[in-house]
Amino acid sequence: MQRWRGLEEIPGDWGRSVVTIGSFDGVHRGHQLIIGRAVERARELGIPAVVVTFDPHPREVIRPGSHPPLLAPHPRRAELIAELGVDAVLVLPFTTEFSRESPETFVQQVLVEALHARVVIEGPNFRFGHRAAGDVALLTELGRADDFEVEVVDLQVCGTAGDGEPFSSSLTRRLVETGDMAGANEVLGRPHRVEGEVVRGAQRGRELGYPTANVETVPHSAIPADGVYAGWLTAGGERMPAAISVGTNPTFDGTARTVEAYAIDRVGLDLYGLHVAVDFLTYLRGMEKFDSIDALLDRMADDVKRARELTDGA
Repeated sequence: MQRWRGLEEIPGDWGRSVVTIGSFDGVHRGHQLIIGRAVERARELGIPAVVVTFDPHPREVIRPGSHPPLLAPHPRRAELIAELGVDAVLVLPFTTEFSRESPETFVQQVLVEALHARVVIEGPNFRFGHRAAGDVALLTELGRADDFEVEVVDLQVCGTAGDGEPFSSSLTRRLVETGDMAGANEVLGRPHRVEGEVVRGAQRGRELGYPTANVETVPHSAIPADGVYAGWLTAGGERMPAAISVGTNPTFDGTARTVEAYAIDRVGLDLYGLHVAVDFLTYLRGMEKFDSIDALLDRMADDVKRARELTDGA
């Protein structure tokens, strides 16, 4: 899959394509429907499928300080999109100047002149251009004038998550924030992931016999609620069952909120400086302050046992 940042990186000889546009944070099951339809149409027409997305998140530019927690950083988002069969991803730098472009200018510069869109696939609530003035009706009108078709896909999927609320990035963020990993993972279609570099912490886990990878997460990451989870730690291409702790280590009067993952039954791992991924499968319990180290060790042993069983079962 080709990856472009900015219009200038698109090859000069790029031909017609099928395009879909959106933030696609998390690439959840609703997103998968619309991207999958774009790929399907592209294969029917024998032309490439292109996903257009933005960086940073538009809300951060329009209302600084309102950046939502990210369900997937852009490199991970691109990986997930590639798995759906997309041929190219275009990341448009979202600037104040860009946010002021009219819907007509956006369509002309991006869809017509740069990507030579033949078909544009969008959801019914798609908005674009300055102050979100453009909608599907305007896009369809512009398409008739500029020789591209607009297809609207109902990307609303529902399940048990959120009491049947339609799947969305905002729903997923709420579920992650409350530690409802079963719900979040239902929306995503996979375990929620947090990424970052392994850095040196207080090394208490090593002293207690449970050495953990202290993950300095990517900025704006959607971190699950404080507590202990079963999941996986992926490092150097290897996926390892893990017991994961999110919180401030209250037994030791900690103040900094951390994400730490213990790779179950692994000895001698040296992960410092590596970029790793932590996948959250199941919430085990809330964060607790224990009266003694022995009590903490007993609970940690139980956490590891349960995490081992759950990941084996998964």
